[in-house]
Amino acid sequence: MRAQLSNIVLAYDESGHGRPLLLIHGYPLSRKIWRAQLEGLAGTMRVIAPDLRGSGESESSPPPYSVDQLADDMAELLDELQISERVVVAGLSMGGYVALAFYRRHSDRAAGLILAATRAGADSEAGQANRDKAIALAREKGVEAIAESMLPKMLAPAAYQARPALVHEVHHIMASGSLDGVIGDLSAMRDRPDSTEFLSSITRPVLVIHGQDDQLIPPSEAEAAFARLPQGRLALVPGAGHLLTMEQPDAFNAEVTVFMEGL
Repeated sequence: MRAQLSNIVLAYDESGHGRPLLLIHGYPLSRKIWRAQLEGLAGTMRVIAPDLRGSGESESSPPPYSVDQLADDMAELLDELQISERVVVAGLSMGGYVALAFYRRHSDRAAGLILAATRAGADSEAGQANRDKAIALAREKGVEAIAESMLPKMLAPAAYQARPALVHEVHHIMASGSLDGVIGDLSAMRDRPDSTEFLSSITRPVLVIHGQDDQLIPPSEAEAAFARLPQGRLALVPGAGHLLTMEQPDAFNAEVTVFMEGL
């Protein structure tokens, strides 16, 4: 499906009925990481999974992007879908940065947050320098080079031998993005604000969910975020790396279901 926003066309999938759950993917990914959630959660909720601008099948715009811009895209998508009730906003990795930006800018529209495989802090100086190096790599060698560089860290270490089909699928998703989208996302992550102190001001329930074998963002980041949240719930998923929605979808969906039922 396609949604015409004020200055961009976003692709999205939707399934189910009930309380809306907005799923925001990470970098350099697309809405395809949520396939098991669109199928597994549709019996009890309305699941909406868009491609961010420049990702998947959505249109791209010239970089740089910002997390605020991406969050405003999500609010405009809800308007286009005529969703006026409060939604639960779930973000994985970079999608978590966008979810936090959504709450900062549109808190009246949020019933709760799900922060998956993400962190609250901003990039360090070294981290910002690495984003710039990745931008240079993307410009010089293309999106495929970004996919190749990130693939070894996206999943739990055991998955690379045991689940070759999953490894291939993740590589295909990452290599399918646009160059503008990759550069735009890298700039958005590099320049995002530090949300560490902001966590204590979130008055809605928040599920913090993380793979125990995440190689990109350690589980300690999830524990630190949970400790600051007034209404937090923490779930660490065994046997999952950074893409826990694809690696352990049943466990992820079960945690989301419990969280949604408790709202």
